[in-house]
Amino acid sequence: MQAIVETLFDIVYLTTVITLGILMMKGNRGNKQYFLFGIMAVLLGLGDSFHLVPRAIALCTTGLQDYTVALGIGKWITSITMTVFYVILYYVWRIRYQVTEHKGLTFAVYIFAIIRIVLCMFPQNEWLSAHAPLSWGIYRNIPFALLGLLVIVLFFQSSQQKNDHSFRYMWLTIVLSFAFYIPVVLFADTIPAVGMLMIPKTCAYVWTVWIGYSAMKSNE
Repeated sequence: MQAIVETLFDIVYLTTVITLGILMMKGNRGNKQYFLFGIMAVLLGLGDSFHLVPRAIALCTTGLQDYTVALGIGKWITSITMTVFYVILYYVWRIRYQVTEHKGLTFAVYIFAIIRIVLCMFPQNEWLSAHAPLSWGIYRNIPFALLGLLVIVLFFQSSQQKNDHSFRYMWLTIVLSFAFYIPVVLFADTIPAVGMLMIPKTCAYVWTVWIGYSAMKSNE
């Protein structure tokens, strides 16, 4: 039952975000923020597919234990693409709110992103192991969480100051995604049921993409 439900959910999720991303890339009418949003959505879907597709195959065949390497590589790729996702989202913020200064913010975004990606490259992560160390899961997610927190604050402040109705919940989608993701990082290995939080986390990302798509359509 889990295999069927989870696989169907993943198919709907990947199809939705990639389709919305392509529609934004094609229908942005020269508006750079929506073109970037489209790239971001497609990157989200393609990056997650490297982990979700092997997981779906594993659940529908011989089990997760026989796909440890594929799942590990998928998690590694997803970790990197999600980092790039937030860097692009930062530039969406800059374009949407016409930010031309604050080079220190850009520096911080790149520092957090680079540290995160470098940490993901360390062999101590043991991506290909079924028992990867929790400590390195925490290390590599610290700069990622700081990057997310920065983007949360920027969207919250700007949407309030500019009374931006279309993006008023963008900050909340990111808060929710991290709120559901962090317990998975910390407890999923010892309490497998916690892994179910990845479903609402995924829904939060769909909401993020939908906000961008809806804003583009409302401007037509």
